[in-house]
Amino acid sequence: MFENVTFEMVLERMLNRIDDVYDKRESSPIYAALAPSALEITNIYAALDDMMEETFADTASREYLIRLAASRGIAPYPAAKAVVLAKYIPDTAAVSEGMEFTSDAMVYRVMEKTEDGTCKLECTQPGEIGNAYLGEVMPVDYVEGLESMQIAKVLIYGEDEEDTEAFRKRYMDSFQANSFGGNRADYQKKAMAVAGVGAVKVIPVWNGAGTVKLVILGADYGKASHELLQEVQAVFDPNRDGLGSGLAPIGHRVTIDTVTETEVQIAAAITFDAGYEWNACKIPIESAINLYFANIRKEWEKRENAVVRISSVNMAILSVEGVLDVNGTRLNGAEENLTLGAYDIPVFGGISYE
Repeated sequence: MFENVTFEMVLERMLNRIDDVYDKRESSPIYAALAPSALEITNIYAALDDMMEETFADTASREYLIRLAASRGIAPYPAAKAVVLAKYIPDTAAVSEGMEFTSDAMVYRVMEKTEDGTCKLECTQPGEIGNAYLGEVMPVDYVEGLESMQIAKVLIYGEDEEDTEAFRKRYMDSFQANSFGGNRADYQKKAMAVAGVGAVKVIPVWNGAGTVKLVILGADYGKASHELLQEVQAVFDPNRDGLGSGLAPIGHRVTIDTVTETEVQIAAAITFDAGYEWNACKIPIESAINLYFANIRKEWEKRENAVVRISSVNMAILSVEGVLDVNGTRLNGAEENLTLGAYDIPVFGGISYE
């Protein structure tokens, strides 16, 4: 707003208020007296410009955006810790709750033993960094009888603190949809606040009056794990009795479910540039298609049905260096777009080259 106000402009305005009979040259006493004041006034304009930017949500920095959103009871989603499943050998080793194990960079703490030879570990550092490691971990302190422990898979994905632009959008969206007393927006808002949930669709009255189903994705926008489903169920309606023992209003019997994964197999006739062939381009092509599928899953919440489009698959293939042309593309054997159910997501099942 005041970005065009410069020191020279302010000083000129000040000098113009003094009669020209006086010496106003740069070396004069008048100029020397006014110049410091002009500089301070210019700084005030700059501060006013910053203040105007911080006043409105579309331009506010993260610090002031958080303060603005607090007036509506909205705060950034905090970073969440990853929960992983580990297997240890032998299953008679004295592994117990609270013990710590380390990879090269991360420390994991035993949450509980799930069955003989397996246990749940929680990464002690919140954020996506806890999702990255699969492999052997070493005990921080001696564990009697333990030969080895391996992290096998991620159960609940860790998340970084909510990104500023995502938080800004959520704050702005809050003026469009009022969440109150168990309406659709209320369920959406509360489900997304649970660590590990990446997307949710709300199905009201799905099995009679008073029933609500929440279909969720994990933070990786994939099928939610059994552990995450249990955690979200415990938050909303732990006994599924509608008695209000969770966040769900009294009378709402809530069921938490996840999506069905639909494997998509692709066949295509691909023409390569000189010096390129299938074996050299296969991995980049698969990566490009996987990225396209990941984007579909990220948009799942906003769409009634996910659609895998042949044109988009072709664009992904053509984006790979060395690919000249692609035609005859088929999805699960058919030369047509693949429309999935409202609660289905696509997973890449491989590509065959013709």
